[in-house]
Amino acid sequence: MSLKALRTHFTGEINPEADNGQTVTLSGWVHEVRDLGGITFLVLRDRFGRAQVTLVKKKVEADLLETVKRVSRESVVTVTGTVKAEAKAPNGYELIPESITVISDAESPLPMDTTGKVDAELDTRLDNRFMDLRREEQTAVFVIRDTVQKAIRDFLTENKFMETTTSKIVAAATEGGTDLFPISYFDREAFLNQSPQLFKQMLMSAGLDRVYEIGPIFRAEEHDTRKHLNEATSIDIEMSFADHEDVMELLENMIVYIYEQVVEKCQPSLAVLEKELQIPKLPFNKYTYEQVLEIINNEIPEIEDKMQFGDDIGTQAEHLFGEYVFNKTGESHYFIVDWPTETKPFYAMPYEDRPEISKSFDMMHRMMELSSGAQRIHQHDLLVQRIMEKGLNPSGFDFYLKTFKFGMPPHGGFGVGAERLIMTMLELDNIREAVLFPRDRKRLSP
Repeated sequence: MSLKALRTHFTGEINPEADNGQTVTLSGWVHEVRDLGGITFLVLRDRFGRAQVTLVKKKVEADLLETVKRVSRESVVTVTGTVKAEAKAPNGYELIPESITVISDAESPLPMDTTGKVDAELDTRLDNRFMDLRREEQTAVFVIRDTVQKAIRDFLTENKFMETTTSKIVAAATEGGTDLFPISYFDREAFLNQSPQLFKQMLMSAGLDRVYEIGPIFRAEEHDTRKHLNEATSIDIEMSFADHEDVMELLENMIVYIYEQVVEKCQPSLAVLEKELQIPKLPFNKYTYEQVLEIINNEIPEIEDKMQFGDDIGTQAEHLFGEYVFNKTGESHYFIVDWPTETKPFYAMPYEDRPEISKSFDMMHRMMELSSGAQRIHQHDLLVQRIMEKGLNPSGFDFYLKTFKFGMPPHGGFGVGAERLIMTMLELDNIREAVLFPRDRKRLSP
């Protein structure tokens, strides 16, 4: 059977006025069948929406009507018919059928409801992810995610970045530590990579100047929260002849461009999710780490324990400070800059006049951290010193340190969690809703 025999249009491609009276073929899933006696409706669903197929008992052949009445929900069908403008129907038209072919019958009962009439627990949804993804709300999330990733590539390409792909199997941790997944690699042990960080910096030495990667990262952390995953997608960039200020400017402009593209191109999906996005304003507000501590200690009474220099900003403080910023400025995105050097990885560049402070930043959303970045150390001896100060053995980083001996430009970069970006943009309840097949400490299937 040819492609044209199966589908001439997606449901969202039909123009009720321009295509009125035209014969088209649609293929998709039976969303529901409503038998009202003298008239029967079959609602067909594909990735672009729904189409109403209308069968008037006195005007259609009996076998066509019988096919519709016996077909089960979520069966795959092909319908050929005439387009008729109808304002009350989905997408503003209905289809008067000439033929209906059942391609694949769905068993009954279904593992979960796809109409939105019956709620399902998240675990049930993820156990039956193939069915969950048929729900319009979930389809909308991944239509938007697709647009986000295209926007990132377009933005970075326009800014002269090269897309790269680095290895996900490594011999040692990116930053030391034990949060690694070990794997058997022939006759030795290897690990799934936590980050492309070291590779990105090596590419700066290679003279590639501006690189980015959108790919998986793996963290063996035993979290069980709504915002953590053990396999996530990281949007990583690195750029030469740049400091942390240059990198922050690139990052905030990229975020604004992403929002602009989603607003421009994803209105149907946003409508399904009942979301109206506000495009962030440039430039993002910046707060030094020390300013954040002062505000938390003096202006946010819900946090009882006073924070000291060097303390991590925990989940509660992060959330309450995000609300503080939003209430003060009306903006959800902001930067926390100038973190203590000891709280950041060994490759973060310290200030020359205040080595206890690093040229580093976190980009925040009022809900959570979205990105972390910094100007990097490009001097070999200082990098070795910082590795040792972190209690690590420089010999374990020979492959990396070698690149700093033969001409390394000043550089900086960041990583953005793709799932957190989608989660905060769409205000999803759980980060797992932004992943096709999430991996956490309890879930390895499907």
